[in-house]
Amino acid sequence: MKLGFREGVLHDETRPDWNETGPRPVRWSLWYPAAEGSIETEIPGRSWFRRAAVACDAPVQPATRPYPLVLLSHGTGGSAAGLEWLARRLVNRGFIALGVNHHGNTGGEAYHAEGFACLWERASDLSLTLDYRKDWQGDLAGHMDTRSIFAAGFSAGAYTVMLLLGAVAQFSQFEQSRLKPGGPRGPREFPDLADHIPSLLRTSTAFRDSWSRMSQSYRDDRIKAALVCAPGRSVRGFSEESLKAIDRPALILVGDADDTAPVEECSKWLHARLDRSTFRMLPGGLGHYVFLPEGSPLGLSFAEHLFTDPAGIERAAVHDEIAELSGAFFYGIDIPAGV
Repeated sequence: MKLGFREGVLHDETRPDWNETGPRPVRWSLWYPAAEGSIETEIPGRSWFRRAAVACDAPVQPATRPYPLVLLSHGTGGSAAGLEWLARRLVNRGFIALGVNHHGNTGGEAYHAEGFACLWERASDLSLTLDYRKDWQGDLAGHMDTRSIFAAGFSAGAYTVMLLLGAVAQFSQFEQSRLKPGGPRGPREFPDLADHIPSLLRTSTAFRDSWSRMSQSYRDDRIKAALVCAPGRSVRGFSEESLKAIDRPALILVGDADDTAPVEECSKWLHARLDRSTFRMLPGGLGHYVFLPEGSPLGLSFAEHLFTDPAGIERAAVHDEIAELSGAFFYGIDIPAGV
């Protein structure tokens, strides 16, 4: 199957960007089955990731049945490109995949402390793509199953998709009252995050407004199920009452040697509080970053730790297994008529 690819940007007029100079940008990347005869070429530019050739802006392959849609949410400091490995494998299984770059929390632009502290803003980015799907659908409109919409996220993206299922945040992981003596004050990508929060609350209207929205519900009933990959400690900020009330299925996947998001503390804690979750631990000494793409020579030279797995492990084979599990999970969701 030919891999189609398109990209663009939406603007959320209801939320400002973190610099308060305009509306919040939501950059999107779309992968889909392209028509036979489409020409696939390499995406130009340098990347830390190995990337498949794509047919840019090619027409969609007419569907014998409408394609389900999977929304993708990247990890903290990452980008939609970091889930291209999953997107193209889902396309090969008959899905359309749409990922976004979460403003302020993405390597696709300059980092903002606000974007790392206010993770709940990410959920609205994905809901926005559904609100304005006419802006990116094009000729896919008649080939997409608008009842079969799912979400998949890695790490902070796992937090994001849990919000869409109905999880509600009680607190932000790195606010002062939640810090442990001698413990981390921010994620790897923004290690002094906690030190920025008090001043942002004094000086930034956009941040204060977002902070006040922390504990509202971001549930989106259009999302019928979620793939939750290696959720981090941020999920411990969800109210247990809200987790118990979630009525949509979730598939939780995690590597058995994840020391960034320890299994007992994060994935199993979440699984134990959900009524409709399935838990699967991937064996072989797999760490947190097995959910990232294979590294390019550039990526290996700058961040070898992100792309190195235990001896005998082929990351592509792990990705194939994850995609197979994900595709079977999504296709197995029973969506009642009228829902």
